[in-house]
Amino acid sequence: MKITRKIIEIDDELCNGCGECVPTCAEGALRIVDGKARLIAEKYCDGLGACLGGCPTGALKVIERAADDFDEEAVEELLSRQRAAEAAASMGCGCPSSHLQTFTAGATPCQAANQPRQTGSESGPSASALSHWPVQIRLVPPTAPFLEGADLLVAADCVPVAYPRFHQDLLAGRAVMTGCPKFDDAEAYVQKFTEIFASGRLKSVTIAIMEVPCCGAMRNIIREAMQRAGKSMPVKEVVVGVRGELRNA
Repeated sequence: MKITRKIIEIDDELCNGCGECVPTCAEGALRIVDGKARLIAEKYCDGLGACLGGCPTGALKVIERAADDFDEEAVEELLSRQRAAEAAASMGCGCPSSHLQTFTAGATPCQAANQPRQTGSESGPSASALSHWPVQIRLVPPTAPFLEGADLLVAADCVPVAYPRFHQDLLAGRAVMTGCPKFDDAEAYVQKFTEIFASGRLKSVTIAIMEVPCCGAMRNIIREAMQRAGKSMPVKEVVVGVRGELRNA
């Protein structure tokens, strides 16, 4: 039923698709679709405007107009479906990409970091510093054994492509989870990291992102998850330029 009430309006001209608004919506009502923020359905938006502060361009505002009434039960169903979909993606259905593997069995992150590795300037290409599989945020379950006592690297998907010394400088000695904060489900990411942080299994977190605006959403995802988990730990941020240089070194 349509009623006159407050609801979010998104200005397509101002929206740059960064996704920073998505994790700030507790109802899961916002998504990035075709590079723009979109309201999934009017009934999922409570009109309180909690997402406004997450928009760097001012593309979001609260207006009053005729809209479907806010439906708390529908929101709960939506969030339940999102959690179920995330759980299914984490465990997979026999797909090899979801099978947990540890490549440095018995080695701590510190031990792995101290293993000798070649550099590209020596006799061959650098050895991989990857110590486990899978690496995608959507596929790593919060109970993954390689997260126990780990220094976690949360890397935006573009970082390993852009930064030539990714394995040597960032990945060595760390567990890694990768994803795209612009095109993936930011709320599902928040929920996943909330579970991981709440378990108290990690020692530290390093966030590696690109200098482009949309990558900043990963920073917000981690911050929101820590707040929801009620946990704090050392957090470091590394920003990589589009030409592969470290911007905050």
